[in-house]
Amino acid sequence: MVDPLAEVVTLLRPSAPFAKLATAAGRWLARRAEAGRPFFCAIVEGTTRLTVQGHEPLVLEQGDFVLIPAAFDFSVSSLGPPTDGEATPYVFRADGEIRHGDPDAPPDVRMLVGHCRFASPDARLLVSLLPQLVHVRGEPTLTTLVSLVHAEFCTRRPARDVVLARLLDVLLIEALRSAPGHAASPGLVGGLADERLAVAIRRMHEQPTAAWTVAELAREAAMSRSAFFARFSRLVGVTPMDYLLGWRIALAKRLLSDGATVTDVAARVGYGSASAFSVAFTRHVGQPPAHFARREQSAAL
Repeated sequence: MVDPLAEVVTLLRPSAPFAKLATAAGRWLARRAEAGRPFFCAIVEGTTRLTVQGHEPLVLEQGDFVLIPAAFDFSVSSLGPPTDGEATPYVFRADGEIRHGDPDAPPDVRMLVGHCRFASPDARLLVSLLPQLVHVRGEPTLTTLVSLVHAEFCTRRPARDVVLARLLDVLLIEALRSAPGHAASPGLVGGLADERLAVAIRRMHEQPTAAWTVAELAREAAMSRSAFFARFSRLVGVTPMDYLLGWRIALAKRLLSDGATVTDVAARVGYGSASAFSVAFTRHVGQPPAHFARREQSAAL
């Protein structure tokens, strides 16, 4: 059976360019602007406060894991942050930790934080299918996985990049499938958490070449057309046809990057002719598929 969540994460092609162990004491605040990079944080011990633009502040406790697939403005602080709202200085300790707040006091919190990189040329579209914020509590598997990422990142052992890529695949899938369905923002995970919508989403991934309509997908989900359309749009965040188009374009980009011809790609993602596919691809991506393929293949040389 096709697993849509695994397919999306695999297409994202994650890697881990940065991870660190951070500690903090006293009153402190760290503010970051990640420019849309994926950010993760695992609390090893203690408590901290995470404030993400557009979301209510979260109090994170030992064992908590947070993943933001596209982080922008956010801050991490003590439960009682500085009253002036300004970021506090930090120092790098001899043991490799980064310390926020009081450099001499015993730490109030230890956390593993970092960001990963999505190498997919269609990362923005794929990330839009994921929840905006994932907060998982009480899943020691995630903390263990993040610790493994950090340990591998800090070594220079053979095949390090391959191991990191595999660990990030597992980390992202585990975080997303562990997310409470009721707490997730609209996205693919929200749709897959709904038994009826999950059937329709899997059908689209299993048969991207089928001439799907909203009515046919609604029948797969055993729902009326109007109820299916409304529930899909609310839980996934896009209409069924927009989701299908986005998935077909994501598949097409991967195939074009791998050297497939425009005619072959058109047939493999559900278009009756190369010209129809080219029109849809150009409208969605902003350039013809042949131009996109040449650019991607040149970049890989």
